[in-house]
Amino acid sequence: MTATATQLPPPRLKQLYDQEIVPALSKKFGRTNRLSLPRLEKIVINMGVGKALQDKERLKQAVEHLALIAGQRPQITKARKSISSFRLRAGYEIGCRVTLRGRRMYEFLDRLINVALPRIRDFRGVNPRSFDGHGNYSLGVSEQLIFPEVDPDTVNFTQGMDITIVTTTDSDEEARELLRLFGMPFRS
Repeated sequence: MTATATQLPPPRLKQLYDQEIVPALSKKFGRTNRLSLPRLEKIVINMGVGKALQDKERLKQAVEHLALIAGQRPQITKARKSISSFRLRAGYEIGCRVTLRGRRMYEFLDRLINVALPRIRDFRGVNPRSFDGHGNYSLGVSEQLIFPEVDPDTVNFTQGMDITIVTTTDSDEEARELLRLFGMPFRS
């Protein structure tokens, strides 16, 4: 018999959210309605591959690495406008992105917090002020090698990525508290 998504136990961070984070947030913000508390909505991972204009192989390799990191096939993004100084035309393929929800979102966040971020050289924590004013947090990673899924022997070039964590709240303070309870290592 094969295991389906409904038969698998919930991700570790989802259990943590249900059992510990919800009561802590409820107590801190003084709310009894569980649905009014902040929760994760999605995580968007974006790789802008500027060198893809000269070398198509770079975009192909970035797509492969992002698929390994995220666990699902990325969407290739195209330029919206033509910019002559960059020799860029509208419609050129210049990057890739993935939107994670549900189980994959919690599993990725768990790997990001507990495995990938501690592997960054001279890591002192992530910037606590990188919120956008609407409860969403963004951070940049300078290379894909911090993720253990990517084999360093197959990497020809390092590629950075932007990771945006979207929450259901409009308050940066509530989103910061949510991520802190998940274990996000904010700089003090």
